[in-house]
Amino acid sequence: MKVERCKGFKDFVPEDMKRFRLIENIFRDICFHWGYHEIRTPTLEYLYLFTSAGTLTPGKLRRVYSFLDWDGWSGERVVLKPEATIPVARYYIDNPQKGFSRLFYVTNVFMFEETGREPRERWQCGAELIGGNSVITDSELVMLALNVLKKLGLNNLEVTLSHAGLIRAFLDEMELDPQEHGRIFDRILDGELETLANIKPVKPELIQVLGLLLKLKGKSPGLLKNIRVISARTLPGLIPALDNFITIIDLLEKTECNYKIDLSYGKGFEYYTGVIFHFSVDKEIVGGGGRYDQLIPQMGGSDIPAAGFALYMDRLSKLIKAENIDTINTNRVLVDFAPKVVKEGFKIATLLRESGLIVELASKGQQETEYDWVIELKSKSPTFVINNPKDGRKLELDSFTEVMRLLGCN
Repeated sequence: MKVERCKGFKDFVPEDMKRFRLIENIFRDICFHWGYHEIRTPTLEYLYLFTSAGTLTPGKLRRVYSFLDWDGWSGERVVLKPEATIPVARYYIDNPQKGFSRLFYVTNVFMFEETGREPRERWQCGAELIGGNSVITDSELVMLALNVLKKLGLNNLEVTLSHAGLIRAFLDEMELDPQEHGRIFDRILDGELETLANIKPVKPELIQVLGLLLKLKGKSPGLLKNIRVISARTLPGLIPALDNFITIIDLLEKTECNYKIDLSYGKGFEYYTGVIFHFSVDKEIVGGGGRYDQLIPQMGGSDIPAAGFALYMDRLSKLIKAENIDTINTNRVLVDFAPKVVKEGFKIATLLRESGLIVELASKGQQETEYDWVIELKSKSPTFVINNPKDGRKLELDSFTEVMRLLGCN
């Protein structure tokens, strides 16, 4: 019987792990310097966490890994967490804190994919800012994500902006029944913005605004302001969302952020209430997030605003150039010693590692040509026999200080 790994899951080989740790370390370092604190939520969460508040679209819920967590004669249905923000919100409700909470995480999430050719386990790093409700807060998250992407050496960055509040307000103006309203909003968040074009608005003035909304593409703050002028008298319900969206865009303009507007980028989770942003590198989406002011109260917590984002580590790993992968020291050293000097051998290997070298202990079958230096430790003079397999140099030394100097150690 052939042993196979599960479809849609992958092994992280050493090269993958170098890229993974680079992303993780840069993300963690930047978040710390921005005042964020790291948390980690469980892999298993109760299913009702994602259903009771209507927090995931039906399309997402059909693809979660769900099973019964057996406990005697009764049990609770649980899921492998399909996304990371809802567990963070649950954590915040369990551990309420005063004032702002700036939190970040690195975690895996799980979503079933029928063919098995696409990942079913995905890694992401994300940040949540709970307690802030201003355009400065939204802009902070955008700039934090861009800071990480730039530090990773990625270019051609672009932020795509949408606004769930504007879509919701427009649907409210259509005076749809609640069931139809929910169905259409779910389809829009699943990426089917054309659903709006098939609706016949009750109010004639909505037709003109709908046409303009569907044309919102690229850098078009002027078009948004035109929609506001048209809506000011006849569609007042759109004004708060329009004002918020316009203010955020004006602020990002001042930061010289490369952005575009596209309402069809609302695809994702139905708990968003305000601005939605997606991050792209060379047109490939590598992350996204937005404002979700109603999520925590819907889950039974206090009435507190929040926003956040996640970066998709799997996609970022493929984009990082090999020369940008940091290592402490590329020199590999093989240390060989006899049982008589085992204590000294382990001590020397430890000192070399502490100086920044990659040190392995010799074992039968290892190829010396794979190493930059091979050190043989003896019980009599010369104490050290040092060989460089790449250029054939061979030296005999008695002083460990000289060995350290030869290997370029401080």
